[in-house]
Amino acid sequence: MPKITVEGFGSFDIEEGKKLVLALEDNGVPIMHRCGGNARCTTCRVEILAGDPGQLTEGEKNIIEARNYESNIRLSCQIRCHDDLAVKPVMLSTDSNADAGPRPQD
Repeated sequence: MPKITVEGFGSFDIEEGKKLVLALEDNGVPIMHRCGGNARCTTCRVEILAGDPGQLTEGEKNIIEARNYESNIRLSCQIRCHDDLAVKPVMLSTDSNADAGPRPQD
């Protein structure tokens, strides 16, 4: 079971293969996900502090390159958790007073 550590929110164990965005949301982290987990809006960005988030999906690679994000910035909607990770969310719904967006599908 991977352990996810979220700066400012603590740590929790999740089932292997779960999308990071869902793991965050299900454990009380008010992560944004305006496009519903389709690698389009980048509101679910996280900074990878430690661990291996796995390979970039094609959609994630395209938008990260287009926006010129640093290599430690990833889209939580595109990460399937297989290893322990430490992350820092970039955008929280509580910071913007906006609705997080439609729940991404598993």
